[in-house]
Amino acid sequence: MQARTWIAVAMAMQTARPTLAFLPAVTRMPRHLSLITGRSSTLLLSSRHQRRLNPVVRMMSSDPVASDKSEEEKQKIKEEREARKAAKEAEKQLKKAKKQAEEAALAAAEEEAMEALKTPIVYTSVQQEPERMFGQYEVMRSRGETGRTFAKIATLGEEGGVRAGETVWLRGRVSAIRGKGSSCFLVLRAIDSPSRTVQACYFKSKEDAEGSKRFLRFLNDLTLESIVDVKGLVAAAEVKSCSQGSVEVQIERCYVLSKAPAILPFLMEDAARSEEEIAASQGSEKPFSPVYQEARLDNRWLDLRVPANHAIMRVQSAICQLFREALYAENFIEIHTPKLISGESEGGAEVFRTDYFGRSACLAQSPQLYKQMAISGDLGRVFEIGPVFRAEKSNTRRHLCEFTGLDLEMAIEEHYNETLLLLHSLFKHIFLGLESRFSSELSVVRSQYKSLPVQFTEEPCILHWEEAIQMLRDAGEEAELLEDLSSSLELKLGELVKNKFDTDFFILDRFPAAVRPFYTMPCPDDERFTNSYDVFLRGQEICSGAQRVHDPALLISQVEKKGMPLEPLQAYVTSFQHGVSPHAGAGIGLERVVFLYLGLDNVRKASMFPRDPSRCSP
Repeated sequence: MQARTWIAVAMAMQTARPTLAFLPAVTRMPRHLSLITGRSSTLLLSSRHQRRLNPVVRMMSSDPVASDKSEEEKQKIKEEREARKAAKEAEKQLKKAKKQAEEAALAAAEEEAMEALKTPIVYTSVQQEPERMFGQYEVMRSRGETGRTFAKIATLGEEGGVRAGETVWLRGRVSAIRGKGSSCFLVLRAIDSPSRTVQACYFKSKEDAEGSKRFLRFLNDLTLESIVDVKGLVAAAEVKSCSQGSVEVQIERCYVLSKAPAILPFLMEDAARSEEEIAASQGSEKPFSPVYQEARLDNRWLDLRVPANHAIMRVQSAICQLFREALYAENFIEIHTPKLISGESEGGAEVFRTDYFGRSACLAQSPQLYKQMAISGDLGRVFEIGPVFRAEKSNTRRHLCEFTGLDLEMAIEEHYNETLLLLHSLFKHIFLGLESRFSSELSVVRSQYKSLPVQFTEEPCILHWEEAIQMLRDAGEEAELLEDLSSSLELKLGELVKNKFDTDFFILDRFPAAVRPFYTMPCPDDERFTNSYDVFLRGQEICSGAQRVHDPALLISQVEKKGMPLEPLQAYVTSFQHGVSPHAGAGIGLERVVFLYLGLDNVRKASMFPRDPSRCSP
């Protein structure tokens, strides 16, 4: 049988030489068969490689063997072969099913473990910390005091603050998340000072692979703007992307105090870009999209988290603080006047009217009448910081329907210049105080909204009306002597004053009587003009004031000239009939001072929740 096989192979080699030439495996062929093939007796395919021959070779090499088998044997061999094949397939399927079951069990266990983590964390004491190192707090209901002390992010790595090697608790907003396989990096933003940030990091542990894996998953699933408490070790590091660039916090515990949704109206990163940065990106492959004003105002609480906008509110607060300081130093007292009044405080139709128990009332346009009556009450020098309402349908970048008024009134001895000197001193205190005591806030604002410190003169720069009109006319502008200045003329005058006197801040007095309220004292030398004044900053008005009419007869005459009814003003007039000191005062628009001092493009950025003709919410 072996000889017949060799003969068959030899015959096949005769017809398949090109194919056999490529097969490398060899064995020895019986010498008497070498003559049949014409090849050396030392070359022959091994039995392992015979199966790679063409079908003819396989058929010829197997036929002799097959011919020795009966049909039953062949069938048995076939069945055994199929049985072995089926057994192998069954074993393969069993292994596959076992693997799937193991994976499903692991996934179920992981899911169960993560689901268990959703059970709220109750942190009761630093002496008995929760077993779980991460998770969501239960709702904070003042259950008790835990004994923890939270460090300020702004103090990390700073001189006199928290140094490397100390373990701290921090509370902050999640500003950025970056996961990298076996590690996760967070940027935590200070809640009380959004310009302050620190990097916090966590790495997978070999000692607790499964636990640290879940911790990483938890950190990566945090949402931006969520508020978290983090406990960790402060370590030296170089982090260029954070304000606390010399340290990082290696996370040991992390708990969510307040979770933000995954999708927000806009991202802080987008809202914090300057107009210059956005404009510069427009030619790139990935230009930045601006966050428009309406989206910001509709979600103002988010917009106020932007470092520059947050700092603007702090500058606004600083101006109020400096305003109070300067006036307290000049023996002023703070008063609080009614905002619901029965008549119009300044005349005209620009008031918000309402029903007052069946009678007509309106929201005060200013505390004007009441601060004057305070002078009649011998309070001497008074000021107020409070809301002012103007029903002006002005949709401009510098008008609001409700703003904060910084008002003052003072008895004068001889001339309203006494008030002008005080106003100049007041604004100097504000300007110098902002630059020296609130420089960090100014720096944050100016990183997004560019501006320079205000230039002003040491002594008051006072420009009389007639002089201002002449300056405008000399510059080619059409300015009427007895008409008010338009916004464009105000800006032009500011430019001319800056060029001539090198100041952004000046006072313009002697306004025409036709454009001032009824309580304004006429000029003694020309009653077409008044003892009134406006204060300008960067070419726009921020303050309006005057010597007031304190003589009852002259006051009644002024009311009649303006065509106003006297009856709603009777108490006001009567207070002067009982004797009152000569007095003068001013009203300052807080938001407009902030807007112009910081060089903002819209006064709405200087108002926490602005009110204009088209917006009364939020």
